Order: sequence, then structure tokens, then C-alpha cells
Amino acid sequence: MKKVFLFLFITSISFAQIDRVEPPFWWSDMNLSELQIMFYGKNIAQNTISVSNGIIIKEVQKTENPNYVFVTIDTKNCAAQDFVFTFKNKNKSFTQNYSLKARRENSRLRKSYDSSDMIYLIMSDRFANGNPNNDSTQETIEKANRTNKDGRHGGDIQGIINHLDYIKELGATAVWPTPLCEDNDERGSYHTYGQSDVYKIDSRFGTNEDYVLLSSELHKRGMKNIMDYVTNHWGYKHWMMNDLPTYDWIHQFPGYAQTNYRMATQMDTNAAKIDKDRCVDGWFVKSMPDLNQSNPLVLKYLTQNAIWWIEYADLDGFRVDTYSYNDKEAIAKWTKSITDEYPNFNIAGEVWYYSQAQIAYWQKDSKIAAIQSYNSNLPSVMDFTLQETINAGVFNEDKQDWRNGMVKIYENFNSDFLYPNVNNMFVFAENHDTNRLNEVYKSDFNKYKLAMTLIATIRGIPQIYYGSEIGMAGSKSVGDGDIRRDFPGGWNGDANNAFSKSGRNTTQEQYFDFTSKLYNWRKNKSVIHSGKMKHYVPENNVYVYFRYNDSETIMIVINNNTEKQTLKLDRFKENIKTHLSATEALSNKQINLKEDLVIEGKSALILELK
Repeated sequence: MKKVFLFLFITSISFAQIDRVEPPFWWSDMNLSELQIMFYGKNIAQNTISVSNGIIIKEVQKTENPNYVFVTIDTKNCAAQDFVFTFKNKNKSFTQNYSLKARRENSRLRKSYDSSDMIYLIMSDRFANGNPNNDSTQETIEKANRTNKDGRHGGDIQGIINHLDYIKELGATAVWPTPLCEDNDERGSYHTYGQSDVYKIDSRFGTNEDYVLLSSELHKRGMKNIMDYVTNHWGYKHWMMNDLPTYDWIHQFPGYAQTNYRMATQMDTNAAKIDKDRCVDGWFVKSMPDLNQSNPLVLKYLTQNAIWWIEYADLDGFRVDTYSYNDKEAIAKWTKSITDEYPNFNIAGEVWYYSQAQIAYWQKDSKIAAIQSYNSNLPSVMDFTLQETINAGVFNEDKQDWRNGMVKIYENFNSDFLYPNVNNMFVFAENHDTNRLNEVYKSDFNKYKLAMTLIATIRGIPQIYYGSEIGMAGSKSVGDGDIRRDFPGGWNGDANNAFSKSGRNTTQEQYFDFTSKLYNWRKNKSVIHSGKMKHYVPENNVYVYFRYNDSETIMIVINNNTEKQTLKLDRFKENIKTHLSATEALSNKQINLKEDLVIEGKSALILELK
């Protein structure tokens, strides 16, 4: 791996050229009115800088690298306009145009995703190839090779747009594509978590304009666009890596050292400093240089980049990768800057712990974190303890004992008191880094239904992973490529097209029909979105819980036993109250609540009480 971390400074004066301006433009009437513009070009710092139109330059910051200069201007009360920066060195000068654009109407108060949504996670390279002409591009190194399970396959933004009606039919209301900014690694670049230009959509996915179009097409359908944002690291092919603005723009030891992945050191009062530092400052992998968010220039750069994408692409939310690997004080400032700009904007952080207390630590206004006088400002976290329980095979545990069976699910929710906002959590059975749900359960449709029923009806924001709704499987032990297979029908010439009812085989249609009924039913159920939850200790591997508010009560019964079970309903009178009957939500079957309830083995009921 090529690494160039030390600088050779050219002391002779030469005529500067501007190679990059970031952000490339901004907007008027922003809360973040002090804008720091990075100008990059050979020896650009040797110039004096002025600006037209009465714009105020508040600071010009230079670093040890003369090829960078950071200019802070005050845009408060400035109307949308074009203006000009002038760079002058003795008798030579040159100019650079810059623009403040008008914001979209009501941009600041945009609605974000919440517990009324269902999020559809897409591995962007593996979903659908809408434009085969961009499968390989001149400016990117890795070329398309669909025969390589770890290579680029050609999925793109147009492919997602082409199948938005399919996603909507499924019942999803928000789309989370894996990162779309450029990743120019020589191999394995398809996941795009090692980005090489964070102001540019990877040309193999499309253009910046295509990304804006994706938001527009989603909004036409009443759906939302969630960006997968990465604050912790870039790729080693990032354009800055050959000419860093400052030595400490990234963490160096010097050079490379890998994180120990021990994220609990972030809050562990017994942790050795060397271990905490290695977790936070170490590189995630060799090809992903670790960004130093404690450097104010880096933090400002990341903050402005995030806000730029929200405003430019009209985004509806973020999912932030490896959130708990960041400098925790800096990432809290980054998060607050975004929610200060957009008060309703939801941000979910990937805080991958198997402890409810450690996950809850990272949610905004956590009382646990307050013990250490810390507040992440992060609105949403992910319920990885629930995911781990499902993905480890709880629905394969046919019999219940003190530790096994549905008691594991029950005990996951015992700790809900730790979370400041239980409704603002991702709930999911799998994602792009885990075993496929249908792999864990060997494509047992009944077990799939149990998992999906649970995810759809508990507190939080359900997230499903592309392809599971048609029965796709894949093993993490085989490799990441196996859990990120191509969606059938996404490529010209595919023998099977699962995007259409006529193209789906019997098994695929069985999965899709159930999933779409379930999540389309959920769309209009505010009692599921924000109602209270009451659950009962599982008996005979049957878990019963209620979602309820002042006007509606829903009883969910999940029988993880292989045998038919009969439930005496007197046990649940605290929630059944005076209701006499119920309608099963998906089958429309009528249930008499004055009688015992019979439920088949490995099945679930969603009962709307009347």
C-alpha cells in the first residue's frame, strides 16, 4: 500500500493554480453562517486573499503545507449571490468565483425518518444495474467484473431509481443505500466505505445530479433518502493522502497502526489510556486512514461536507458508519452542528455493542453517559443486542428453558429503561455485515415470518436488508460477497426477475407477499409507531406483548414452539381489558377473546382488539 505522509515543501515561489475548492458552493440563510472554504493548489498559501461584494473574511488559516489555505467568511445576512476571491502574490494575481445559493423552501425544518418508517437497506453495487455504460469508468481503477464476488458488479443509482416502485410496493418508506461517494481502491471498492472523494458520487454509480434525482424520485413517492455517511475514516486513495493539509489530519504512529476494536474503552473507567487511544486512533483496516476529528480543521471539513450533502441532495437522514470509533467529544460536536442546522434531522449511529447499557450510552441525553458528563447528541442508535439474538438463531431454539428460546427476546426489552428514546432505534435482524437471515434459518419460511413479525411490531424503526423479502440467503463465513449477492433481475439477461410478480418464482412470491402485507399494514398504525409496549414472561416458548395507546390495542403472539399451543387469555386481562374480539391483521380472521387462544407451532398472530 502506498503511503506518503511527509511533505516536501517547495520554497521557490511559483504561480499558484487552484485545483480544488471545498465546499464547492454554499447557501445563504444558513445557521452555520461562518463558512470555512478550503482552497488547494500549488503554493496557494503564498498569496494574500481578498473577496468582493463586501463579504467579510474572518480568518485566513495556513498550515505547514503551502498548498492549502482555509478561508473563513461570514455569510450572515448575505443574500444568495455570486462573488469573487482574488489571490495576489506581488505582481501576479488570479481569481476564483464562488456562489451562495438560495435554499429550498422550508429546508431547515425538513422532516426526517422516524418510527413510522420502514427502512430498506441496499448494497448499492449489488441491487440493480440501471446504466451499463458506467460499469467501468476511465477515472476509476477497479473495473466491473460480475464473476468476482468481491468485485464491482455494476449496480448504480439509476438501478435504484428504476425499482423504487418495487420498494414502495414492499412497504418500505425510506431507502438506505450503502455509501455512494467515490472509492477508488484497486480492489474491493464496491462497498465504498473507503472513500477517495467525499464531494463526488462514484462515477460507477452515476453523477452528483443522479443522486439529487434519487431524492427527488423518492420524494415523489412519499419516501425518504438516508445517506450512509462515514466520519471515522477515508480510503487510502483519497486525493489528500498524497499531500495532507497537516501531518495530524489523520492519525499516524507514525504511519499505520490498526485499531484494537475495543469500543468499550470509550466509556470504561478502568481502561488504560493506551488501549483507548488505539481503539479511537487506530485505523479500521490498512486501506482506511483514520481521520483525526480532534483537529479543528478536520472537524469543520467533515461538518460542512455533511451539511453540504443534506442541502444539495435534499436528504432526509443519515446513518453514520463506525460512529463509536470516532473521537467522542468531536463526533458529539459534529452531530450537534447538523441537528442545530436541521432540528428534525435524524442521525443513526452504528454503535455495535452487545450490551444495552453500552449502546444506550451513545443515544442523545443518555443518563448513563451523563454520569461521565457526556452527551453524544446522537438521536438514534441501533439495537444490536436484538439483532445478535435473532441472527444467532433464537428461532431455531424450539424449547424454552431459563436461558434459551423466546426468553432471550423478552430479556432484550427488559433493558429498555436504559434508552432515552426507545422509539428512535433501528430494529433489524441482519445487515450488510452479518449472516443473511435466511441463511441462519436455512430458508425456513415460518421462521422468517416470526422474525419479520417481531421486527415489524416492536418499538423502534424497522430496517430490512435487500433481497431477504424474496428469500435471498448468504453466509458471512463464505465471505462478504456471499451476503451481498446480486438481486435477481437487476441485470440485463438475468434468468430470474424477482422485481415483478410475474418474474418471481413460487418461493420468492411467498416471501414477498407476506413481507409486503406486513409492512403495508404497519404504515398506518400509529399504535405500532409510537404506542406503549407491555410484554409477558414467555411460557412454553410463546412470547406475548401488546402495543397500545388511548384509542387502539394490538396483541402480538409469537409461538416459537414446534407444537400448537393453547393460551388462557385471563393472564393478559391487564391489556385485553373489556375487549371481546379481535381481527388477525394479515389474514382478517376473527378471534373470540372470551375463549382460549390456539396458535399453531412456529407461527405468529397480530391481533387488533375490538
